[in-house]
Amino acid sequence: MSGDNGTGEATGFDEIDILWISEGMSCDGDTVSLTAADRPALEDVLLGLVPGLPKVNLHNKVLSPTLGGEEFLAPFRAAVRGELEPFVLVIEGSVPNQNIIEGDGYWTSFGNDPETGEPLTLNWWIDRLAPKAWAVMTAGTCAAYGGIHAMAGNPTGCMGLADYLGWDFRSRAGLPVVNVPGCPIQPENFMETLGWMLQHAAGTAPAPPLDHMLRPQWLFGRTVHEGCDRAAYYEQGDFAMDYNSPKCQVKIGCWGPVVNCDVPKRGWMAGVGGCPNVGGICIGCTMPGFPDAFMPFMDEPTGGALSATLIKPYGALVRRLRGITNTAVNREPKWHHNGPDLTSGYDPTWRSRGTHAPRKTRATTRTKRRELT
Repeated sequence: MSGDNGTGEATGFDEIDILWISEGMSCDGDTVSLTAADRPALEDVLLGLVPGLPKVNLHNKVLSPTLGGEEFLAPFRAAVRGELEPFVLVIEGSVPNQNIIEGDGYWTSFGNDPETGEPLTLNWWIDRLAPKAWAVMTAGTCAAYGGIHAMAGNPTGCMGLADYLGWDFRSRAGLPVVNVPGCPIQPENFMETLGWMLQHAAGTAPAPPLDHMLRPQWLFGRTVHEGCDRAAYYEQGDFAMDYNSPKCQVKIGCWGPVVNCDVPKRGWMAGVGGCPNVGGICIGCTMPGFPDAFMPFMDEPTGGALSATLIKPYGALVRRLRGITNTAVNREPKWHHNGPDLTSGYDPTWRSRGTHAPRKTRATTRTKRRELT
């Protein structure tokens, strides 16, 4: 097995483990969503059917073939001792703040201390595994930015993994936390990012490009609106007033124009679905400010009324001009007929012999045709 060259750059691994902990404040929905991926499918990665990837050993409680308990925890404990490397640490669920608890107690745990029998907190595992991990990833918005559990007024002090580790955190490979947000993750988005990470681990690809919120830039570099098949209605100032309309949904709660997400383009499962594609509004679930910045979800977004007011005169003019052009081009050409004359403008008797001969007129063509008959 290859390793690290001492500068934080991978020289190529033949085998790598993925330690997936979903004991953050979580519903396990990201793991469930992951099972729907097919480009590539998780099974194909684990069975070694994707060329160029190292052998992958996944340790996830939902997908584990073990019955759980100490057998399942064995690779996690080995990694803490420094006996398992390289590995990618994946966190699912937001990270609570243990420091705000007075006295005994904990917010969430993962296994027990073998010596004391006391629960080991998620924070305990992150503190010991993240510094040893070749790479650290988040699955879902809760782990990336805190999500639902980090709403204003929550008692847990929840946060995203980069908030917990520090936004300047770097893994053994020299990578920051790689965030793949979504509530839950879009399955292909996560698998595509993981595939890039695994190619980087194999030494066949550079590190994945990330935006300022540590999301894969090629997936989250555009807005929902830019990929939405309803976007043209917005441009024309034509808005839906209820959820049965195929038109732009900005006035009934959609935040698509300002949310970074590729779901309208990519779909959800096998390219099908995705919030606006099936009549749902975008509520900003891939964004750091979710959910507080986007609530109440069904209300018109901040600035929606102003932007709609500004675009209405322009949209009305555009619709009218396009209507005129549509009428003009929505007609059968006049030379499509079953009459005796060729009226398309094409003259079959014209030939070029070195120099351009004068073009025969329609009348000349008719005369010649009569002589031939």
